[in-house]
Order: sequence, then C-alpha cells, then structure tokens
Amino acid sequence: MTSEPRDQLLGAFSTHLRSERNRSEHTVRAYLGDVEGLLTHAGVDSAAQLGDVTLADLRGWLGTLASDGAARSTVARRAAAARTFFRWAHDTGRVAHDPSVRLVSPTQPRRLPDVLRSADAAAALAAVAADDADPVHLRDRAVLELLYATGARVSELVGLDVDDIDLGTRTARVLGKGRKERTVPFGVPATDALRHWLAARPALAVDGSGPALFLGRRGRRIDPRQVRRVVHEAVAHVDGAPDLAPHGLRHSAATHLLEGGADLRSVQEMLGHASLATTQLYTHVSIDRLRTSYRQAHPRA
Repeated sequence: MTSEPRDQLLGAFSTHLRSERNRSEHTVRAYLGDVEGLLTHAGVDSAAQLGDVTLADLRGWLGTLASDGAARSTVARRAAAARTFFRWAHDTGRVAHDPSVRLVSPTQPRRLPDVLRSADAAAALAAVAADDADPVHLRDRAVLELLYATGARVSELVGLDVDDIDLGTRTARVLGKGRKERTVPFGVPATDALRHWLAARPALAVDGSGPALFLGRRGRRIDPRQVRRVVHEAVAHVDGAPDLAPHGLRHSAATHLLEGGADLRSVQEMLGHASLATTQLYTHVSIDRLRTSYRQAHPRA
C-alpha cells in the first residue's frame, strides 16, 4: 500500500479520470469534490488509510447526505463517484479490498422528459426562419435545424468543426461522451440552413476563429449558453409548448423518430447512448402520448 498524502491521491485519481476514462472536465470536478467529501467524512488523510474504509462508512456518508437534504440524483452521483474511486484504488493496489462493491445507489423516480410535438417543433423552427442576411440569424437557424435533425447534445454541437460537416452526404461527425466518435445523418432543411450559414460565416470569423463550425458575435467558437438562449427564444414563440433547453430538442428528436417508426437500435446509435435502456425511455414518452391522444379521441376510451 502507498503512503501518498491525500492531495497526491486525488491528483492521481484526477489523471485517471481524464486520461484513462476520458471524463469531461465537469465530471472530473464533480467526482473529485465528491471523493474529497467522502475522505473527509471517513477521516482519510493518506492512501495508507484507505484500507480502513468500510461499506458501513460509505453507507453512513450517503445517509448523512440524504439526511442533510441532498437530492436522490446527487446521492446517486456521489455513490457512483465512490465506486469509481475505490475500483481504481483497488486496481492500482492502493487497497486490498474494494468496500464499494455492494454499495447501492438510491432508486430514482423515473421522470419522463418534456418534448415538443412534431407540429410545435416545426413551428419553433419556422419562428426563427432567417429572412435577412444577418449572419447571426442564419447561424441560429442552422443551430436549431442541426440540433433537432441530429439529436446532438449541446456540448457536441458547439464542439463541431467545419470539416465535421459533409453537405454532400448530409452527415455530421460528432464526438460524444468518452470521446467516442459517431456519424449522424441530417435532412434537407438542415442542409439548406447550414449552406446559408457557411456562406455567411466569414462575416463573423476572426483570426482566432479556427475551424469552429458555429461562431459567436465576436468570432470565437459559440458558447453553450448562447445555444441555450437560441433554443429558449425559439420555443417561446410556440403557444403551449414547454420551455425547453437544447437537451429538450434532443429528447424531441428521439421521440419523433420512434413515433415515425425508427427502431431502438438505430436511435441508440444516432444519439450515442452507451446503453439501450437509456434509449428505451423514449418509448415510454411515445406510449404516454399515444395513451393521452387515445383518451381524448376514442369514443370508448
């Protein structure tokens, strides 16, 4: 067992998350904060004391978090952080036994995501139809069309470079979670919107623009917050539509694909889900909407 102090231990774990597990900076910061809280709770100041941590300690830590009012999703994430940390500590010889093997996350209630109806999605896209030569308007139209067409995450969209788009084959090369690359198709409306934006892109480009597909007003790669604003403003034009973030367009795209007859495996591949169980959530959305329509329309519902 090593005797490295806690800060070095956390530094090594941070390197593992970034280099070997390809975790995002957001996830790395969250996991490090979670593990640091756990080590403080357990009184661990160095790797030499890790072997003293028991399953009861881990359960007590999670129980304290729950008693303090932490949401189930927060407790579940911290349990996941603890399991990842102790699995790594065991694999690297820092502990002889992994106390987190039987650590169970709290059950989270299933929450179906808010989605737009097909007609509402069309109305939101029409509301931002670029009818002038303003490059920002052309960009916003292309952003919305591509988000809805591909079901891409906002982080994936802002990370796109010009060369990631092939207008000839109407496909986008997307770098998803865990730095896994996938190719996603898009349709004619997104193609037209992208063609108009690419023609206008030089008007916003500056020396530091680099290869970024979408640019902000100052010519730098567009920020996720700007994309969220574009989506919020577009959906606000549709009466009765839920207030969605970019992820809501991803949910909507998946739901509409399944309602149109796409199979689960194809949707899973398009969205970049590691597990089919994640994609299956959208079948529940479709069924619930069908049930609502049935009750409203069938005379013997």
